[in-house]
Amino acid sequence: MHSKEKTPHKIFSRPESLRDNTFHYCPGCGHSIVHRLIAESVDKLKIQDKTIGIAPVGCAVFAYNYFNFDMIEAAHGRPPAIATAIKRLMPERIVFSYQGDGDLAAIGVAEIIHACARAENFTVFFINNATYGMTGGQMAPTTLLGQKTKTTLKGRCKEDTGSPLKMSELISSIEGSSFVARASLHSLKDVLLTGKYIERALRYQIYGKGFSFLEILSPCPTDWNLSPRDSLKWIDMEMTKTFSIGIFKDLWKDEY
Repeated sequence: MHSKEKTPHKIFSRPESLRDNTFHYCPGCGHSIVHRLIAESVDKLKIQDKTIGIAPVGCAVFAYNYFNFDMIEAAHGRPPAIATAIKRLMPERIVFSYQGDGDLAAIGVAEIIHACARAENFTVFFINNATYGMTGGQMAPTTLLGQKTKTTLKGRCKEDTGSPLKMSELISSIEGSSFVARASLHSLKDVLLTGKYIERALRYQIYGKGFSFLEILSPCPTDWNLSPRDSLKWIDMEMTKTFSIGIFKDLWKDEY
């Protein structure tokens, strides 16, 4: 007797909230992973039809080509201002900004701090790769001490350029924040945890709980001059020493 053939079934597919387009990102870049995780959360929460994302100048400048929901392009550092306007005019929409360390922690640092202080009810996804990725790898506000970049050839020196900004710790200290966490992409376990934090940050907004903020440590093999695999090791061995992973603020952890 011949054994019965098993009927194939799909166990993995592209999220509805992610377009069928090829990413332009460098090999090993973390943006594509975060894009998928956001899209998966949007699908799970069934909010695709009312989600609006905001992407500024940076490596993710073409994010509107990848997300299958409304996206807006913002001036450098200004996504929090646009998010504030959209959310106040259309409070039923789910609004998030998707920002890099140059955009959020440099030119846009005042925007993000005051949006948080006002307890604006939108979500921020902050991609921290400790470098200015789009412009060629110059020092960023989050560049580690001793880290070599195009503008710190001998490594970042505290006496000359100060210390890296720890945005999650800063945001969590502001009264207007409700959920603040830092995650990473350097292992499968951490990718899965990042996905859970993304969903939680969006749930805070859905329930009207105020400003939610998720920082994600992301690899940049091109500007770090490392292989994709070594970039993940560098996050684990070096970045997490400065930027500890975990939840910094979770005001309604017992409710949701």
